[in-house]
Amino acid sequence: MKTVSIRELHTRTGHYVRRAATEPITVTDRGQAIARLVPATEPTGVTFAQRRLRPGFKRFLAAGPIGGKDSTQIISEDRDER
Repeated sequence: MKTVSIRELHTRTGHYVRRAATEPITVTDRGQAIARLVPATEPTGVTFAQRRLRPGFKRFLAAGPIGGKDSTQIISEDRDER
C-alpha cells in the first residue's frame, strides 16, 4: 500500500486520485495515518432506474388528487386577509 503525506497529496491530488483507482493509498499528517484513498466500488443493490413502485403506492398515484384546496389558493387567501 502506498503512503503519501498530506502536503504531497495537496500538491499532486490528481495523480494520487488516479492512482487510488487501482490501489489503496494511506494519507499521513506528520507521520500519522489520517485517511485512506481506496478504489471506488460498484454500488450494490438496486439502482434508482431498476426500482419498481409498490402496488399500494401505484394505486395511490392512480387515484389522483385527494381533494381540498391547493396550497397556492390557501396562501393567496391568507394574503388577501391581511
